[in-house]
Amino acid sequence: MLDYKVSPRAERYFKKLKDKDLKNKYHDAIIAIREDPSVGNPKQGDLKGILGYDIYHNGVNYEIAYEVVERDGQLLIIILAGTRENFYNELKVYLKRRKGLSD
Repeated sequence: MLDYKVSPRAERYFKKLKDKDLKNKYHDAIIAIREDPSVGNPKQGDLKGILGYDIYHNGVNYEIAYEVVERDGQLLIIILAGTRENFYNELKVYLKRRKGLSD
């Protein structure tokens, strides 16, 4: 099972969740991703290198965006989590901002 880290933004999202069933679904999804990182759908275009994992709860589609990086072995990075609505726009903004910080 891969080690993992959670971005500050995803961490805040998880802490704000009140619905225990939804929290459990996210927890189960992260375990599934850690066991087999290829379970997610690879994104294309300006999101190339990012994988997305869908979670369905009470008729709403939720997403986890993650990447696997090599740093003394493989490390899973949970980048963003939230509802599908505007998810990819928020992800693009977050990645652009993150890239700007690392330049």
